[in-house]
Amino acid sequence: MRQKNDITEFVLLGFSQNPRVQKALFVMFLLTYIVTMVENLLTVLTIIASPSLGSPMYLFLACLSFIDAVYSTTISSILIIDLLCDKKTISFPACMGQLFIDHLYGGAEVFLLVVMAYDFYVAICKPLHYLTIMKRQVCILLLVVAMAGGFLHSTFQIVVVYSLPFCGPNVIDHFYCDIYPLLELACSDTYFIGLTVVFNGGAMGMVIFTLLIISYGVILNSLKTCSQERRSKSLSTCGFHVTMVVLFFVPRVFIYVRPVSTFPTDKFMTVFYTVITPMLNPFIYTLRNSEMRNAIEKLLCKSEL
Repeated sequence: MRQKNDITEFVLLGFSQNPRVQKALFVMFLLTYIVTMVENLLTVLTIIASPSLGSPMYLFLACLSFIDAVYSTTISSILIIDLLCDKKTISFPACMGQLFIDHLYGGAEVFLLVVMAYDFYVAICKPLHYLTIMKRQVCILLLVVAMAGGFLHSTFQIVVVYSLPFCGPNVIDHFYCDIYPLLELACSDTYFIGLTVVFNGGAMGMVIFTLLIISYGVILNSLKTCSQERRSKSLSTCGFHVTMVVLFFVPRVFIYVRPVSTFPTDKFMTVFYTVITPMLNPFIYTLRNSEMRNAIEKLLCKSEL
C-alpha cells in the first residue's frame, strides 16, 4: 500500500548551475540525441523495409535500435529540456514513470545483449546449424524473454520506490530519477531495500557481464580453426562488441553493485550507458555492416524517387 507522501515533485540539480555551462551542455546533448535518433530509427526502418535483411541477427539489431531510441528519449529529452530551465523539477508520477521506463528498456537491453552474443556464437562456432538453431520461433521467444526480464526488473524497482514515504527534502543530485538518489531521500530505513536492489541490479549486471566476456572469449578461441580472412573479420567484429559491452556494463556495475550511496561521479558514469552507448550502438552493430549500408542506400534512393 502507498504510504503517506508529502512530496509532489522533485528538483533535479543536473550537471551544473552555471548558465554558460548549461548552454554548452544543451548543444552537446541535443546534437547527440539527434544523431542517436536518426541512426536508430534509420536502422529500424531499413531492416523492416529490406527483405534481404531477414536473418535473426538483423531482427535483434532492429530491436536493439528500437530499445535505444525509446531509452534515449526517456532520459535525453528531459535532460535537454531541463538545461533550458532555471528550475529543473519533475512531478512524482513523472519521476516514477521515468524510473520504470529507464529500467524496463535498460533491463531488456541487458538481456538482449546476451541474446545477441548467443546469436554471434552460433554464427561463428556452428555456422552449418545456424538457421536450424536460430529459427524464427526461437528468436521471437528469446526477444519475449528479454522484454519479460526487463519488465520484472523494472517492476521490482518501481514497487520498491513507490512504497516508500517521501517527506523532504526533495532535491535529487542527478539529471534524472534513478533508484539510488531516490532511496537516499526516503524517510525510512532503506538498508535492506538497498541490498535487494544491489542483488537485482548490480549483482545481476556483474554476472551477465562476466558471462558475456566469457562467451566472447569462447568465440575468440574458436576462431583458431577459421580461415585468415574470416578470422580477421570476426576478430574486428568481436572487438567492437566487447568494447560496447564494457561501455554499457562497467558504469552500471560501478553504480549499482554497492550499497545505497551516491557519488558526484555517478552522473558522468551514467552518461556512458544513457547517452553515449545508444548513439554508438548503431555504428558498432549495424552501420559497419556492408549489407546494412547497401540496404540503407537503396532505401534512401527509393525515398528520393
